[in-house]
Amino acid sequence: MKLLIKSIITGGLLVFFIYATAQSLAKVQEADETRASYRSSFNRSDFSLKDQSPFHSRRLRQAPDDDGQGETEISYKEEKLEEKGNEIRECSQGLVLPLWLPQKNISLGDRLIRGFVYFVILVYLFVGVSIIADRFMAAIEAITSIERTVVVRGPNNEKKTMSVRIWNETVANLTLMALGSSAPEILLSVIEIYAKDFESGDLGPGTIVGSAAYNLFMIIAVCMIWIPAGEVRRIRHLRVFIVTAAFSIFAYVWLWVILSVTSPGIIEVWEALVTLLFFPITVIWAYIAERRMLVYKYMDKNFRVNKRGTVVAGEHDQVEMDAEKGRHPLSVGFQSTRNSDAEAFDEARREYITVLSELRQKYPEAELEQLEMMAQEQVISRGNKSRAFYRVQATRKMVGSGNLMRKIQERAHSDLTEVKASLQASEEDDEDEQPTRVYFEPGHYTVMENCGEFEVRIVRRGDIHSYSTVEYETQDGTAIAGTDFIGKKGTLCFPPGVDEQRFKIEVIDDDIFEEDECFYIRLFNPSENVILAVPQIATVMILDDDHAGIFAFTDSFFETSESVGLYEVTVMRYSGARGTVIVPYWTEDETAVGGKDFEPVRGELIFENNETEKNFEVLILEESSYEKDVSFKVHIGIPRLAPDDFNKESFFHRFFDKHEHTGDHTYDELQAKIQEVEKKNTKDLTELDRILLLSKPRNGELSTSHIRIRESKEFRATVDKLVAKANTSAVLGTSSWKEQFKDALTVIPADESEFDDADEDVEEVVPSCLSYISHFVCLFWKVLFAFVPPTNISGGYVTFLVSITVIGIITAVIGDAASYFGCALNIKDSVTAILFVALGTSIPDTFASMIAAKHDEGADNCIGNVTGSNAVNVFLGIGLAWSIASIYHMSHGGTFNVEPGTIGFAVGLFVAEALVAIAVIMSRRWNKNIGAELGGPRGSKYFCASILVFLWVFYVTICTLEAYDIIRI
Repeated sequence: MKLLIKSIITGGLLVFFIYATAQSLAKVQEADETRASYRSSFNRSDFSLKDQSPFHSRRLRQAPDDDGQGETEISYKEEKLEEKGNEIRECSQGLVLPLWLPQKNISLGDRLIRGFVYFVILVYLFVGVSIIADRFMAAIEAITSIERTVVVRGPNNEKKTMSVRIWNETVANLTLMALGSSAPEILLSVIEIYAKDFESGDLGPGTIVGSAAYNLFMIIAVCMIWIPAGEVRRIRHLRVFIVTAAFSIFAYVWLWVILSVTSPGIIEVWEALVTLLFFPITVIWAYIAERRMLVYKYMDKNFRVNKRGTVVAGEHDQVEMDAEKGRHPLSVGFQSTRNSDAEAFDEARREYITVLSELRQKYPEAELEQLEMMAQEQVISRGNKSRAFYRVQATRKMVGSGNLMRKIQERAHSDLTEVKASLQASEEDDEDEQPTRVYFEPGHYTVMENCGEFEVRIVRRGDIHSYSTVEYETQDGTAIAGTDFIGKKGTLCFPPGVDEQRFKIEVIDDDIFEEDECFYIRLFNPSENVILAVPQIATVMILDDDHAGIFAFTDSFFETSESVGLYEVTVMRYSGARGTVIVPYWTEDETAVGGKDFEPVRGELIFENNETEKNFEVLILEESSYEKDVSFKVHIGIPRLAPDDFNKESFFHRFFDKHEHTGDHTYDELQAKIQEVEKKNTKDLTELDRILLLSKPRNGELSTSHIRIRESKEFRATVDKLVAKANTSAVLGTSSWKEQFKDALTVIPADESEFDDADEDVEEVVPSCLSYISHFVCLFWKVLFAFVPPTNISGGYVTFLVSITVIGIITAVIGDAASYFGCALNIKDSVTAILFVALGTSIPDTFASMIAAKHDEGADNCIGNVTGSNAVNVFLGIGLAWSIASIYHMSHGGTFNVEPGTIGFAVGLFVAEALVAIAVIMSRRWNKNIGAELGGPRGSKYFCASILVFLWVFYVTICTLEAYDIIRI
């Protein structure tokens, strides 16, 4: 398919080049043979061709004398004599490029050689202007990506801070983006006016009209058949397209009116200024249509976020497309813009999370950080791109600079690294900004009576760069110092950089049965600039080790993040820790579902003798949810003594031997005694009965606990930051001159699968021979333009100004080279403009549109930008150039004359064919079997594309024939 399209374009160019050259050289020979016979006519004093303009001669031809046709024939002969004299004119000096001398007595072979050299120069200049246009488009992307921070309220009236683009998408496409893709044509028109001393020329206007014809007919035809089989692309901003299409046709109708109707042959100042004024009118009108202002403000609005992260107002068609794909359109009616922005940003987050979930299912063993990077790649690579992205991508593929997938991967990795670092730095900064705090960690200690001693930990947080001190002391509770523990008092010192200190407290063991007891440790008298934080009093619980104990959870409610993985649930044992006890446990579903949110567990905990704490694990399944709030229950069952724990060395044997002297007791006998005691009335219980009841392990009040699973705060913050960064501006831009020179000197393969899903396995591709050839041919331009300032300087504005200046300089050289090329081969400027210059400036747009057609979800970057650029080219390119020239001539007391001739004919023909092309495009949209402008059934898309190709071939053929007076209109 690529070969076929290239063959069509190259073949058409070759045919017309051969035809125009043959015709021109034939006329040169004819003019040489007849020069002598007409020379006397040129020297007559009453008739000098040097005093007559071609336009004046045509006017004379239209004025017959009283005798009939006498004067008409004389005028016609005078015109033909002048035209033949001009056929062999000498080339005039250009603005920048030196003229190839000599210019007289040039043979046919010399003309062909010079024509070939100028043709090669033109091609190389087109390559150069395409490369510098990359920098220009990257600067435009950086400028239009500037964001502002707004505070909006979410569904629950909570405040959210988010970033939104300052530039409206439609305004950006019709102003900076159109200027970026059409800068050579616009600048050529302006520069030609200056180069010709503010007189009109055919090269600038001819290039604009020829480029418009190629864009509308050929680019759309190629995109129409470039869509993969079975797929379609539909315009999403239909109202904007209608406005730009109407203005693109009106622009050329207006051009024909001011050339041939209002003031034939003369461009007045008001006409030129009105032409220029239509440019902002087009932009404003398109903006009104896109934002549904004026009459649209009474209609419902649908808001969306495009995949570049731009908050925009969506078209009705876009909402339908999203609904078909399972997305939720944000119909907000009369809600404020801020509310719509918040909901639209949430939609972008949901899209990111959906991609992340798909990757998690495909790569279940991958770490979250790796999945986040892959998701960021996909959000950038799969999303809709700007016109600048596709233009830059097309040019880089042509000149051997590779694809942008590598930069997307690097960008995704750097984004994730930057986000993680910023989150960590934010936490550290928050910590450092807080005052120095001292407190216990933990604030509660549970120790066995026979533990001997235990360690207490005090931590310092905040600013730890200075010297700090704090005093501590123990305080009695139910446990008494000297009887149950050894009291202690002292001072802790924290040298600079030290964030914790520890000390030990001794516990006294005895053989007396008693309830659990507690005491306290207090912090006081901190040094200057140190505050005591909670907990500044620690509680120490001393468990009696003579009973089996009471078992319970530490709390009735726990909360954890879904990213925790294995969550540990703690079961505590207090009021005794004697013997081995078995405690069953299990989970129970609530809003959290086992197998989806967590893995159900069931088992038994075995508390060994003197063991006071035991944990079991529950696997929390991570879904990478942005918002999550579900819970489940964990239970512990009735604890029981382990059968093998009842032996001669156990507490129970020792106790019964002491009180009953009855010898050995079996486990079953002890259980029977306990059950017998449980049946007694409380008033009838003896001391032995109470001890038996206490010896039985039992559950406390907290035998059931709820575990709440929430989304990961880090994941949520990461998603927010990554979504805000998910645009292509940084991919197109550069951050340093080093990066630019590295890219300029590196050969990168152009991978055809560059825009496929990032989760696909893509093998490393070695640069092809063609890539190396393209790289070394373009190396001069690459290195030269690496000196252009990077886009991260002043938000891209410096790059913008430098790039457009360089484009202007190269465009001036292109104008000279094109003029010399036509002069050497005797091809008229109007033909050179339509055939060569227009195509040379439009080839990058062709490949950019092909990439956009294949990878975009809509047809806006293929069709909408064509009509928008065509309107902007006339209003800005011709309007600005003619405004400058008309004002200049008015200030000098003259008029700015423009012969309608070829340009007027080309404009009229283009308008007629443009109406046919728009009708073909819209008929495909309204056809129920197609329903879209691009793609569709194979037969219909090839048939419609052939119509557009025929329109362009017919346009170029007729304009060329008219320029050489082979046909006269």
